Amino acid sequence: MTSPYPSMLRRRPRLLAATAALSLAATAALAAATTATATADAGSGAPAAKAAAAVPVGLNAPYLYLGWGSPQSATSVMSATGVKQFTMAFILSDGGCNPKWDGSRALTGGNDQSTINAIRAAGGDVTVSIGGWSGNKLGEKCASATALAGAYQKTIDALKLKSIDIDIEDTEFTNATVRERVVDALKIIKTNNPGVTVYVTFGTTRTGPDATGLDLIKRGANNKLDIEGWAVMPFDFDEGTIDMVAATKGAVDGLKNAVASAYGLSSDAAYRKVGFSSMNGKSDVPGETVSVANFKSMVSYATSKHLSRVSFWAVNRDRACGGSTTDAGSDCSGVSQSALDFTKALAAYTG
Repeated sequence: MTSPYPSMLRRRPRLLAATAALSLAATAALAAATTATATADAGSGAPAAKAAAAVPVGLNAPYLYLGWGSPQSATSVMSATGVKQFTMAFILSDGGCNPKWDGSRALTGGNDQSTINAIRAAGGDVTVSIGGWSGNKLGEKCASATALAGAYQKTIDALKLKSIDIDIEDTEFTNATVRERVVDALKIIKTNNPGVTVYVTFGTTRTGPDATGLDLIKRGANNKLDIEGWAVMPFDFDEGTIDMVAATKGAVDGLKNAVASAYGLSSDAAYRKVGFSSMNGKSDVPGETVSVANFKSMVSYATSKHLSRVSFWAVNRDRACGGSTTDAGSDCSGVSQSALDFTKALAAYTG
């Protein structure tokens, strides 16, 4: 399968959760555990323990892409890191207004679905990412907002999703008609599926969204589209060697300002409506490197602002490149690290 990105790493910046339910099984398990604890405490005279707050689906879900490189076993990653959720990529058009994995694999019955089933059986859940840099985009192939919403709904229903990520990039992002179509379709989805969490992910400059990104947010606000998270991808700036932590903070601060202005929110409320998806290790651009320490600093920043979503591209790359740190690709980060360091850091993020 050809990657929807035109190079090993390329996730060019053009595209993340405050409320969402856990899976029914996880919810039932939590309720049962809480009831048992309360009963035991009542019998002993001790105060009842406060149940831990549920982590929204998509809040700390790193990308896992089964159509690229040598993807790591999702359940093994869960056991090794404590992470409970993933962002599964990518849903594309099959050439028409019909969603398929990578535009070619059926939504159900294949390895993608079996992986999702295994994640859920292990107590986790998934956000499914619709879009990406390359390939046929549903926003362009579906002729109307109603048709596009139908394609999104088909994906939600087939995979029983509680969370989706609209990764709007390249020509889907730069076309104003398509941007409006995506916003209008998402308004239909939120109206018909109030319990489904929606993130919109796109590219950024180091100081926040460019004119296209600002237009996308304004269109959302004008349409009263209330999603859980607007997220940026702070990498591939094509500016040479830069401080990626500072760039990420600057990009998210700029995004927060844009959302606050468009929606009339306070700074604190706007931070809770935005997020970011980083790239672990080396990006496509020489000079851009996110070390494990850098990513931990980003997660600390996210915690201080209570961001709605933090992610990275991708679990596939969350390991060192053999005996060398000079290269990076679909299977490794290109930086010094132990296996799954980035995923472990992200698993600790609880908003």
